Amino acid sequence: MWSTMQDVPLTITSIMRFGTGVFGTREVVTWTADGPRRRTYAEVGERAARLANALRGLGVDGDQRVGTFMWNNAEHLEAYLAIPSMGAVLHTLNIRLSAEQLAYIAGHAEDRVVIVDASLVPLLASVLPDMKTVRHVVVAGDADTAPLEGAGKELHSYEDLLAAASPEFEWPELDERQAAALCYTSGTTGNPKGVAYSHRSSYLHSMSAATGNAFGLDASDRVLPVVPMFHANAWGLPYAALLAGASLIMPDRFLQAEPLVELMETERPTVAGAVPTIWADVLRQIHDYGGDLSSLRLVPCGGSAVPESLLRGFDEIGVRIVQAWGMTETSPVATLAHPPLGVDGDEAVRYRVTQGRVLAGLEVRIVGDGDQVMPNDGVSVGEVEIRGPWITGGYVKDEDAGRFHDGWLRTGDVGTLSPDGYLVLTDRAKDVIKSGGEWISSVALENRLMAHPDVIEAAVVGVPDDRWQERPLASVVLREGSAATADDLRGFLGEHVPHWQLPERWTFIGEVPKTSVGKFDKKVLRRRYAAGDLTIEHLG
Repeated sequence: MWSTMQDVPLTITSIMRFGTGVFGTREVVTWTADGPRRRTYAEVGERAARLANALRGLGVDGDQRVGTFMWNNAEHLEAYLAIPSMGAVLHTLNIRLSAEQLAYIAGHAEDRVVIVDASLVPLLASVLPDMKTVRHVVVAGDADTAPLEGAGKELHSYEDLLAAASPEFEWPELDERQAAALCYTSGTTGNPKGVAYSHRSSYLHSMSAATGNAFGLDASDRVLPVVPMFHANAWGLPYAALLAGASLIMPDRFLQAEPLVELMETERPTVAGAVPTIWADVLRQIHDYGGDLSSLRLVPCGGSAVPESLLRGFDEIGVRIVQAWGMTETSPVATLAHPPLGVDGDEAVRYRVTQGRVLAGLEVRIVGDGDQVMPNDGVSVGEVEIRGPWITGGYVKDEDAGRFHDGWLRTGDVGTLSPDGYLVLTDRAKDVIKSGGEWISSVALENRLMAHPDVIEAAVVGVPDDRWQERPLASVVLREGSAATADDLRGFLGEHVPHWQLPERWTFIGEVPKTSVGKFDKKVLRRRYAAGDLTIEHLG
């Protein structure tokens, strides 16, 4: 027996029509050096139609890729809506990648057009000649476009194109399975890999992100995606906000702690998402100079493990951080660490520092040696595998069959799964330290070190050891004026972890190197250690 239900495609077009129609009076606020500028969702919808007409005029008449080289702002939101809805593919270019990687992914994706923020023109100019497939560059905002000339591309003004275009566009009927957006992994090993999100996967991910077990969004919310729109679609927050009728607050290029606090005091967001390093900077800003974050009811935090000290630090100012886990391949939100009903205090924190429970629609499991599925007992350790309607089943023009197992994505994360469904990641597979046949979690050591009041950041990597095969090296960033020593920190660690896991090698650095998406870049630390570029203190 077949159902009697209508078969209506789940598309970005329907998200756009709903958000800019039913909730047309809601707004997108873009922060600038002169304060906020505002645009209603209805205005965003009209400008998206104009942008679609303008792109048609530039030859985008099918599923060509249109790149964006932009901050989080109203114009980027317009591109988020217009490009997929017209049947093309939105390709968010990560502005923090190297010139070599940017040229590679633009060529691999075969980008036809690139929309660039005015402030990023000099950065794009350095790589534009190597973007061989790009024919048109559209500049949003006032900029000296001279650096872009001579690259053999046609240059256009975003506002001039929109002013000349019709506000009416006949949005095509799309297959929900076709590509809507293209994101590339950060490429920490080898070239970045492309993940093509479908209209269907993006719609389902957005609905899931808006549910109470995720971010719990509704029309009373004001959502601040600090996480860049060029990183896994800003965790799906822009689309989820439109579906929920929630307003969006965009920080543009003002991502430092001081302007972020000013923005949050002025615009009063209720939900704000960013990586732990951003929130650690914000917390220090609040402690040192004050600030009112009382409007925030929820702070989704992910990209790397959230230290317990950060959770508790925000608890002290009345703001609740919830840890989220995912990756480019999972669209990205897959789990959230809300504690079970009725659990509070220190017991709740024990749940909140996990990666949390998988969202409805997804399945997760732990797989050990020989591809053996491990029990959900909170003890058995293995690689995390995941599947579901917003999990990638492959990469664009890249087989990489080793990343997939019987229809499941091998995440490269190692951890445990508890009987009540809580995922605990102990490390990335490539970062686990094997010492004398026993495993040491670098993440556990880092989180404990960052609980020390004098430690701003700490990264732990495995380095070669003649006797034990590998031993941990602790790289620590101290607060200004701190007199803490390696002995002090080792003693602090010894109160919480087994003695055999304590690092003998310590180095104090000005900043932990980070990847383009704000994660600790441990390969850089290993390379510096191997080259003898770090000053190492050896403890007995």
